Amino acid sequence: MAVLVSVLFLAGCGGGDDDARPPAKTAAAAPPSASQVAPATTSAPAQTPDRPVVLATGITESNSQLLWDPGTRPVVAPGFGIWRDRLLALKPRFVRVPVYWSQLQPDPSRPADLSHPADGCLRGLAPCGESSGIADELAAIASLQKAGLGVPEVEIVIAGVPAWAADPASGCERSDAGPTSRPITAQGLEAYQALIGQIAALAGQQGATVTYYSPWNEPNHPAFISPQRATCSKDAPTVAASVYATLVRAAEQALDAVPGDQQLVLGEMAGTTVASPRRSTVQEMVSALPDDVACASRLWSQHDYAQVHPDPGKPDPVAELETALDARPCTRGAHIWITETGVGGDDPGAPRPTDDASLRAQCRAQERLLDRWAADPRVDAAFQYTFREDTAYPVGLVDAGLTRVYPTYDLWAAWGADRAPSDGPPPRPAACA
Repeated sequence: MAVLVSVLFLAGCGGGDDDARPPAKTAAAAPPSASQVAPATTSAPAQTPDRPVVLATGITESNSQLLWDPGTRPVVAPGFGIWRDRLLALKPRFVRVPVYWSQLQPDPSRPADLSHPADGCLRGLAPCGESSGIADELAAIASLQKAGLGVPEVEIVIAGVPAWAADPASGCERSDAGPTSRPITAQGLEAYQALIGQIAALAGQQGATVTYYSPWNEPNHPAFISPQRATCSKDAPTVAASVYATLVRAAEQALDAVPGDQQLVLGEMAGTTVASPRRSTVQEMVSALPDDVACASRLWSQHDYAQVHPDPGKPDPVAELETALDARPCTRGAHIWITETGVGGDDPGAPRPTDDASLRAQCRAQERLLDRWAADPRVDAAFQYTFREDTAYPVGLVDAGLTRVYPTYDLWAAWGADRAPSDGPPPRPAACA
């Protein structure tokens, strides 16, 4: 990724342990448009038209060198050209754009700098390609949208509280906790709303259509909201839900002031399904949210990483999210995007074996999850995190030095290709066999 902070967009892990491929869904809802997932205003579940679709795919990649339309910018920074072509060959329906607020607004007297320079390296590793950060990424995405290359839709997801906008330490915090994960002050909330307005305005200036906004990344993970509980007991109630609710309300108000058609994406949760002193579960978060927040959108997102050897005792995050949503009238039947997935070591984020046998096994583990989601009529899209591998969270499709393609690239290319709705899951690529 081109822009990095000390905390990553870490995620929970999950996956199936069954090699059998379930049948593809044949009468499911398409990836919903903003109008289809408008906020529910009554206790009855909103209805989404039934029509056959295949699982849509998305990508998280923050380096604009990899996102430019070749017709608009034929030459990108040295070392990126063929890799740009490979990313675009995936034909992602969605591009997820992380916005690390703490990097962009260190001074409360100045607005967030959405042109904050990025060196384009990967934690210092070449190849590098300087850019103007978020501004260039939105310009590159706009070039793809104008060229009609897959017409990618955009999801913005925000993380990282500036030190000046953070509450003091409290509750059950990790020893390495810092201000970037703490609750936001009243002054900070005003600046957070201004940030959303700035992003929307910049997108308009760059000619990019941005519809989807996720108020905060992984609100049930202490790297992004801390503390999760007032006391260090897994039985203590979550306090993260109330912090997240404040952010959702602020984001909703900010988007109400933005011209055009925008949609909240709720959740963006780490795949924690077993309570711990410093993490809230998916189930707890959904249950604890106030009605006006839980009912603010019919579209939720979940993070779920593949594992070669999944823990059979760990409840599946997507299944738990669906059960939790169905327990509330206005969220019953809501649709889901898997906005972070990928595969690497036995534990997501752990060192990744890269021998041929291990890489093939990783590919098959990811395939099992994609198959499962394709068979679920409520799961509309899955986003790979990331294209270029982050050495601190190695689950990418190509290596950090841009020298090697992993077998999972072929898997995502097969899923991202143009397929008829009745085609179902694509055949397993030879690289994964």
